[in-house]
Amino acid sequence: MPKSAFRSASAVYPIMTSIKVPPLGESIVEATISRWLKNEGDPVAPGDTLVELETDKITVEVPSVTGGVLKKRFAKEGDVVKLDQLLAEVDEKADGAKEQSARPTAAKTAPVAASPASATSSPAARPTAAKESPRASPAATRFAAESGADLSKVEGTGRGGVVSKADVVEQGTSRDPTVAVGAPSVKVERPPAPPTFVADQGQRETREKMTTRRKRIAEHLLESQHATAHLTTFNEIDMSVVETLRGRIKERIEKEHGVRLSFMPFFVKAACAALKQFPTVNAQIDGDSIVYKHYVNMGIAVASDAGLVVPNIKDADRKGMLEVAREIVDVAKRARDGKLTMDDLSGGTFTITNGGVFGSLISTPIINYPQVAILGLHKIQERPMVVGGNIEIRPMMYVALSYDHRIIDGQQAVLFLVRVKELMEDPALMVVD
Repeated sequence: MPKSAFRSASAVYPIMTSIKVPPLGESIVEATISRWLKNEGDPVAPGDTLVELETDKITVEVPSVTGGVLKKRFAKEGDVVKLDQLLAEVDEKADGAKEQSARPTAAKTAPVAASPASATSSPAARPTAAKESPRASPAATRFAAESGADLSKVEGTGRGGVVSKADVVEQGTSRDPTVAVGAPSVKVERPPAPPTFVADQGQRETREKMTTRRKRIAEHLLESQHATAHLTTFNEIDMSVVETLRGRIKERIEKEHGVRLSFMPFFVKAACAALKQFPTVNAQIDGDSIVYKHYVNMGIAVASDAGLVVPNIKDADRKGMLEVAREIVDVAKRARDGKLTMDDLSGGTFTITNGGVFGSLISTPIINYPQVAILGLHKIQERPMVVGGNIEIRPMMYVALSYDHRIIDGQQAVLFLVRVKELMEDPALMVVD
């Protein structure tokens, strides 16, 4: 066969690039395909998100590492895929990719030449519009549709310039002068209500498959209940001193530091001080050993659209209150924007959860296993209290400490919670400590 024939064959022979399930994080070996963003035959550019994977902790967007045409998808939405499993193949040499890059130019130079019929029937018309629109993640697209934001005016910070939900939120915040600097803090204190399902008329039941994240949350909670000797102790805190202090300085803090000061940083610092005094509450069981942690990675439970997540603030015991406040706002915002990393979600030593933002008066939180304790905060409610022999109306909060009775004795748990109460009722003690 002549050499020219070999050259001709190699010129048209496809060059396939395999797209596989990427590393998902420590101890995570599978994920669920939540959404395909590209169909077979669609042109793709380097950095375009092909598919969105949902794990028990985070949502992972899988981009194309090369340009070309998506030739084949090897799994469908809802499928559970394993680490390094083949997801799709991209043909780098497909003619469709070349035609897509050429046709928009032709359409722009001679728009009059195309008749209405050809514009409707031509397969190049639809991809042209798609190419001109910015590449955006599904979360960004949904948020833009709900908020009325123009994606074409948002600069993407994701891989390959992909627009994320956080980019849309930040663009709207910088454009709208009515949004306060501390707006993300408002979200921390008043998270959105979970979505409600509207049944079709006459429909009595709706069946929906559990997401991977919901299944893992359920498994994790059951593991915590089965693997620990679960017990809860309660107390109540007079919040009047902290309320007065916060009311006096919050405007100045927000103006000078750009941070809206909530009650959570006070509880974080109080808990860190109490953990220093009662190190068993910050420990962990490893086989027949107790591992004492000489640092506090403080987990903060955050309600997101995809479910409850617990990012943690690293070395919270070594940080000042303003730094803690700023990081709480940051991790809560990233949790709701789906931009948490595995580092944010791993390594926690103690957790605080605040059911009071939803109106909960009292509850028994479940330990975030393998941690051994969790502090539950609740709604601040004015109640009549006896103070110095007189009845006074005070802003009171019930607090709960759930703990693993295998290594934390009841005395230690009660004294830990009493110490948190003392520090919150007299915040000056935190400065002295």
